[in-house]
Amino acid sequence: MTDRLEGFVPVGGVARPHGIRGEFCIKSYADSPSLFGRVPALFMQDGNKPPKPYAVRAWREHKGLVLLTLEGIDDRDRAEALRGQTVLVREQDLPELEEGEHYLYQMMGCRVVLEDGSEVGVLEHFFETAEQDTWVIVNTEGTEILLPAVPEFVLDVDLDSEVITIDPPEGLLDIYLNPEPPKKKKPRKDGKKGGKRKTE
Repeated sequence: MTDRLEGFVPVGGVARPHGIRGEFCIKSYADSPSLFGRVPALFMQDGNKPPKPYAVRAWREHKGLVLLTLEGIDDRDRAEALRGQTVLVREQDLPELEEGEHYLYQMMGCRVVLEDGSEVGVLEHFFETAEQDTWVIVNTEGTEILLPAVPEFVLDVDLDSEVITIDPPEGLLDIYLNPEPPKKKKPRKDGKKGGKRKTE
């Protein structure tokens, strides 16, 4: 994830068309796909161009992805033109969360600490895999630390203090902060004998 457009929140990215009637697959950043049926409009953004609004005609889940059908996107060619674009919603349109829930965009820039208060870094961005979100935490030296964002590793999120407390898997921080030095290569034996060649 990169810097987001003021007033908008990225909720997915277009993967590919699905079928011939304008439906397309997106990789969703939302915890619940029902979000796509609860907002008045989605906005599609191509690179840094201004986002364009679309009304949602239908949505459904399919093999870990979300399939969307938007007004005005009614054939495969138009769906193909959306490939790689970012799916946004207006921040004001986001459904209210239950107590203790947070949107990922709200956590970007928060300090990340261990249970004893030791600084780990700052949550800069995240990326999504089939299994879970992975957070990218950057420390003061600029080293990126990748943390699986699952409940057993994320202990507390305090948005008021902008602090996230984590308990990473044993050895994970050492992998990034204390990598093993490269092993020295052993000298290669080429099998050639030394000595001078006898000349007549």
